[in-house]
Amino acid sequence: MQNIQLGNIKIEVEQKDIKNIHLSVYPPNGVVRIAAPNRMDLDTIRVFALNKLKWIKNQQEIFKNQARETPREYLTKESHYFLGKRYLLEVIEQNSPPQVVLKHNTIELHIRPGTSEEKREELMTEWYRVELKKITPKLIAKWEKVIGVQSNEFGIKKMKTKWGTCNVAAKRIWLNLELAKKPLECIEFIVVHELVHLLERTHNEVFVGYMNQFMPKWRFYREELNKLPFRHIDWKY
Repeated sequence: MQNIQLGNIKIEVEQKDIKNIHLSVYPPNGVVRIAAPNRMDLDTIRVFALNKLKWIKNQQEIFKNQARETPREYLTKESHYFLGKRYLLEVIEQNSPPQVVLKHNTIELHIRPGTSEEKREELMTEWYRVELKKITPKLIAKWEKVIGVQSNEFGIKKMKTKWGTCNVAAKRIWLNLELAKKPLECIEFIVVHELVHLLERTHNEVFVGYMNQFMPKWRFYREELNKLPFRHIDWKY
């Protein structure tokens, strides 16, 4: 991994066995990365980055102004999100096994008296993981038929720079745990995006063509997803 400095913008450069150069700006802090072919020299990559400087700055400004969720303490009347809908948390202390129960407008967090904030967060995180795991198989099965591909497995994990990834060789899809808080159509967009990688590994014109074919409104869903608040977290790279 090498770095290019353009004024106050640092660009991470990774050269690997690919045909085309790819530029990405990642939330939440606007980290800039370029993936370039091994044959391409650093000066050529620098010129490419300079030509994209205005776009890079625009993307970084979008992320800078994007809403952040306030830190969560897992107390009654605190706002939490599930599938794009806002719920009020209701903490219920009782001497019984802990559980999370979704109601019409509330999420009930049943805990034993004296449960720490850290443990409350663990319980909520695991609930989100379980719920997203319930939703995902149906979406994958639906879109595998449409796209004409077959994945081998999927997983849910916390990710700091991506909503999803696809290991093409293993045909394994990973989804960001934070997607459980987002609208269903945004989750569906990420599933489609990762499945299309089984047809085209990189984000080139062929990939975009597939996305246009299978999900014509994908750009709209992408924008909706990137407008939604980020979880409050001390992001580190």
